[in-house]
Parts: sequence; structure tokens; C-alpha cells
Amino acid sequence: MQQRWQKKKKHFPLISLLFFVFIAFSIFWSESNIRVIHQHQARNGQKQRQNASLLSSTPSHSFNLSNKPPVGLDKFTTCASTVRYSGRRAVSAVLWEESGGRRAVSEVESCDFFSGKWIFDNVSYPLYNESQCPYMSDQLACHKHGRQDLGYQFWRWQPRNCNMKRWDAVEMWDKLRGKRLMFVGDSLNRGQWISMLCLMESVIPRDKQSITPNSELTIFRAENYNATIEFLWAPLLVESNSDDAVDHRMNERILRPDAILRHSSRWEQADILVFNSYLWWRQGPVKLLWSNDESGACEEITGLGGMELAMETWADWVASHVDPLKKKVFFVTMSPTHLGKYEWEAGSEGNCYNEKKPIDDERYWGTGSDLPTMRMVEKRLARVSSKVTVLNITQLSEYRKDGHPTIYRKFWEPLEPEKKSNPASYSDCIHWCLPGVPDVWNELLFQFL
Repeated sequence: MQQRWQKKKKHFPLISLLFFVFIAFSIFWSESNIRVIHQHQARNGQKQRQNASLLSSTPSHSFNLSNKPPVGLDKFTTCASTVRYSGRRAVSAVLWEESGGRRAVSEVESCDFFSGKWIFDNVSYPLYNESQCPYMSDQLACHKHGRQDLGYQFWRWQPRNCNMKRWDAVEMWDKLRGKRLMFVGDSLNRGQWISMLCLMESVIPRDKQSITPNSELTIFRAENYNATIEFLWAPLLVESNSDDAVDHRMNERILRPDAILRHSSRWEQADILVFNSYLWWRQGPVKLLWSNDESGACEEITGLGGMELAMETWADWVASHVDPLKKKVFFVTMSPTHLGKYEWEAGSEGNCYNEKKPIDDERYWGTGSDLPTMRMVEKRLARVSSKVTVLNITQLSEYRKDGHPTIYRKFWEPLEPEKKSNPASYSDCIHWCLPGVPDVWNELLFQFL
């Protein structure tokens, strides 16, 4: 997978251009259904809660995988028929035992970095300049696209009763020397990856850095550290018909809940892995197409139920493949949305549009962070607790209603005059402006490496 280093400075602009073209097409396809998320989240929230116990109340049936390799899923995959989920599990998920033992609690882990408050700090923050980062995405560059209130860039996360170590890009590169750091997941994880590039690239000479868009795997290289920072598109963790990094707009979401090799073969050689998965499971029911089923018959299950099966398969891979002395694995909890202003300001209409300050009520919890999903994820992560470090970014991000792009991002489809007259109607209250909240996620990663 290693490719030739781009050593000559004169090639850098061309590589950057190719990178931006790739990212632009990728974001166009992956984020054009953001309206679908807005429409379905409220409608499906109650339904997912009602069916949250479906998996635990249905009997499990183990089965043997066929010796014949299944045909890979792609955008052309369809279901010959669809029935209700029967309750079966992947045989590995049924048989593997819980990981024994827990790590000794280190000084870092004894501090609860995930509880605290946001402090306005226009001296130390932002940690980089939006316009000076060559890898900035038009989806996240809010100032470039017209946002004038830059307060969202100046908030520092302050944990309760302890302090975070000050960000140091050189120290972070020293931690990564000779290693591969890979982010695996959806567009929110891609935003964290872009944040990391912006935090790190300024200390690398231009002729010692390169970036190689390569379909679903994009690799940034720092030649002088012999290190890479990579992003792998795998929004559902397991194999699905949405695994094309650019073209994944599907009328129905189909996945193989027992198949992870397509992605794990790309990430298994990385030294540090940062996973996330959540948003794509909030778009309604999904279809299951099991590896040993040659009939093409699918089973339909709620998004939460599908996520549970995917998390089981992912956790099984971690349990059987990860040696924590050789590989560090992180799981980033759900990134909250701010789709309803009434949640933090009773009686109000609208959403995160025109919000300029964080929520200061430390008890605040919005519907964009689904508790049944969090409990399910916590249960699955507990089984591999000795091998996975959880970055619990949910509560601290809940407060940041001011940190989303809203209308200050590039939209790849023309906006109708009627929609333009109502900014809240097309505001992006899901992703995050940069510099901003994802930088703190990476500061937390820095604490635990």
C-alpha cells in the first residue's frame, strides 16, 4: 500500500489540486443527502426507541459461512426480496468471549477529560488559520463562505478538576514517527481527519509532504517522519452498498453484517486507528444481506439494530486481531446535532442557524444524541475495553450549538430563492466548522497517545 514519496516541491500544487477535486466530488455525493437526515431523524427517533430491544428479545441463530466467497456489495446491489429480521447473528459474534482483564488506569485516564466547560480564549485559539491550511474542505471552511462572527474559533475545552496538555504539533509528529494513523468512518470522521491535517501540516516542509487521494483511502505523508495520516471511508464499518467514497447515494441501504474484510484489509496494518459510526444509522431502516445467502433475500431491521450487528462484527475483529502493545485503537462516540432550537431555548423555532455561543447548562442533552444507541455502543465497547480507548466527545460537543457551518459552506446544488429566504431551512447543523470543535477531539486524542 505504500506508494512512492512525492519528493519534489514542484509536484505539490498538482497533488493538492487532485486532492481538492477528489474531496469535492466525495462531499457532493455524501452530503447531498443531508436534507434526508434532517427529515428522517425526528420521524425515526421514536421508531428506533420502540425497536431498540428487538435484538435482545429475538433468539440468535449461529450459522456457518459458505466456502464460496460472496459477491461484493456495490451501488448496483439489490434485494431479491425483503423479510423482517429473523434474529440471526454472525457465528463469530455469537462465539467470541469477552476480552479478559482491563488496563491499569494511567494518570491520563484518571482525569475525566470529557466533563467540563468551554472557556472563551482568543489568545491561545484557534490553533491554525483556516485560509492557510491547504487541505481545508469547502464544507467546513465557514469563514471563507461568509461567516463573519468568528467566535466559534476561540473556545477552549476545560475539563473539570484537571487540565489538558497544550497542543504541540512537533510532539504529536514524534508520537507518530514511523507509524500510520488512520481515521475510519463517515464524513464526521473525515472532518476530524482534515482537522488533524490542518493541525499538523505547518511544521512539515512543503517538499516533505504529499497527499494521495486513492478512492476510499486518502493518505497524507510526512516524509521526514516516515509517517502517514490517513482516512478510510467506511460509514457503516461493515461491507455495504455505500462503500464507494464518491457515489453512495442509495434508495435503500444494504449491508453484510457479518463481512468486514473489505475494510479491515485496508486498516489492519495501521498502528493507530480512530473509528466512528453513527450518523448513517439514523436514516431509517437498513437491509441485511448475509454472506452465506445466495438467494439475494434481505432482512429489514431498524438502523439501531443494524448498527448493533455491525458493532458486534467490528468488536469481534478487535478482539481477535488487536494486540494493545502493538496497536492503539480509539472509538469516537456520536457527534451530536442541533436541529431544533426549542431544545435549548424553550418555545423557539429554527435550529443552529445564527447561534453564536455555546450552551452553558452542563445538564443539557439534545435529541440529536440518541441514548439507546449510546447504551448499545457502550455495551459493545465494554467487551473489548482492554483493547479500545473511548473518546467520549458527545457531551462536550452537545454544548456547541454555535459550531456548525449552517449556511456558511459550499452547496453543490443551486439554492432556490424561496429556500434562500429561510436560512434555517437549509442550515447544516450536523457537521462542524474548522477551526472548531473537531480540533478539540484531536486534542483529546493527543492526550491519550
